[in-house]
Amino acid sequence: MEAPPRRRQSVARSSYVEESVRALARRYGVSPTTVQKWRKRATTADAWMGPKEPRSTVLTIEEEAIIVAFRRHTLLPLDD
Repeated sequence: MEAPPRRRQSVARSSYVEESVRALARRYGVSPTTVQKWRKRATTADAWMGPKEPRSTVLTIEEEAIIVAFRRHTLLPLDD
């Protein structure tokens, strides 16, 4: 099976006259909605799926800043 960017390239290059959305979806084993999305995209590279701004899920920004300042002041390693 082709790598995902290569599949997306071939879907993006195909015109509506050549092959239908359903036929492409069947050939690549994806949903017709996915084929339509791939055709609209400007790039075939994998999109970043994580958060736009990485942040702690446990600490608030203030708590994280306090801990970082304390560690810098005491020069403690992360595992202490």
